[in-house]
Amino acid sequence: MISLKWNQLNAWRLSRHHLAPRLKRKDFVKAATRIGGVQAQVMSAAELALWARVDGLSSQDVKSALWKEHTLIKTWAMRGTLHLIPSSDLPLFVSARRMDGDRGWTNYFTYYGISPTQQAAFLEAVPQVLGAEPMTREQLAIAVAREAHVPALRELIVTANWGSPLKPSAFRGDLCFGPSQGQNVTFVNPKKWITTWREIEPMSALEEIVRMYLQAYGPATIEDFSRWWWGGAGITMTKKVFKSLESELEEVNVEGWRAIALTSTLKSIQKMDIANTVRLLPLFDAYVLGLGRDLDPLLPATLKNRVYRPQGWISAVVLVDGRMKGVWEYKTKGAQTTVKISMFASAPRSLRQSIEAEAERLGLFLKTKVVIEYEVKP
Repeated sequence: MISLKWNQLNAWRLSRHHLAPRLKRKDFVKAATRIGGVQAQVMSAAELALWARVDGLSSQDVKSALWKEHTLIKTWAMRGTLHLIPSSDLPLFVSARRMDGDRGWTNYFTYYGISPTQQAAFLEAVPQVLGAEPMTREQLAIAVAREAHVPALRELIVTANWGSPLKPSAFRGDLCFGPSQGQNVTFVNPKKWITTWREIEPMSALEEIVRMYLQAYGPATIEDFSRWWWGGAGITMTKKVFKSLESELEEVNVEGWRAIALTSTLKSIQKMDIANTVRLLPLFDAYVLGLGRDLDPLLPATLKNRVYRPQGWISAVVLVDGRMKGVWEYKTKGAQTTVKISMFASAPRSLRQSIEAEAERLGLFLKTKVVIEYEVKP
């Protein structure tokens, strides 16, 4: 069994996440490609996740990629949460989700009085009524209810929390978000926005998703991938797909922690070393979401609740050489942004200088002056 050091592994992940070094502005979509999408439950956090990985990025760059160039797609993806997915990768994600099928949604729709037959009619209706022109939730609800001949669908689509009845259509690649119209969200058919749509055999697609995950977050455990892709469910399917990739994988020992790596990545990992990297990662950042949550070398167990909070809330973290050394938050009022840094232990002057340099970058992105406040809570 190959033995690795945490410094090697952390440096590898920082590199693969484009956190060290960062990407150039013109290549920013590659950041979303490499890390398998950017969580976008909070859109400002999604923009900051890209900002952390790209020099010179602006908020308008992200908006243009979504609503003009269509190089990014906003849709429900892993764990049923909103993500920004590179449009070129969306067919891969959709094909991999076919391993789940629509069966898991039957109980949900039945609870609201929608029979399996009506559910099938609903799923068939969505791509029929959605095109390249954005439709509000109300417009979509009316059109789908009429097309499927199921009047109850209108109220369900309009009133359901989190857009849940629309998620199966998103997973099938029949629906994604369009640009908001005032306070109203809109939806389009992504297949009308993406010029080429490739069909991929579902198991092959899921295998490719595993490779993508291990190239950015690996080495990792089967449970780590299951949590990242399914939110902790699907462990049987995860074991099946890892088994199918057995010839490409190798178990490694990282200072006593056993995990699985792509064999093709091991030589590169062994050449890596940390180079004094400090980054401010936003809420729900992929680096924090995708790694094992019970690893003291990354975050001591006594501090876990400072980062991984109730209701799935993931704090913004101060990342020092790949390790979580504090949390932070910011508030903008007028032309000033106050950044509050809460370190888990006292920070030496050199570390504070690096944090302050990151905060200055944040000010350039937000186009405000930055004021930093430190707070230490061991």
